[in-house]
Amino acid sequence: MGVLDYFRPVSSLPPEKVRLFLDEKKPGEFNLVDVRQPQEYESGHLPGAKLIPVGELESRLKELDPKKPTITY
Repeated sequence: MGVLDYFRPVSSLPPEKVRLFLDEKKPGEFNLVDVRQPQEYESGHLPGAKLIPVGELESRLKELDPKKPTITY
């Protein structure tokens, strides 16, 4: 991942559309990533979310299935 990848546009969805997406899909059909800190994750997170703090994303991308849609929050 190069520095210019950080400036590449990404899709963004409002919360209502994310909720609809999560309701329509089965677990395992998408990557759901919580990029907050462990203390924040422990205080509450979406069911099925994988904790990968934002500072660790680059080194842990291999943990995500690139063929599936990914939702981060």
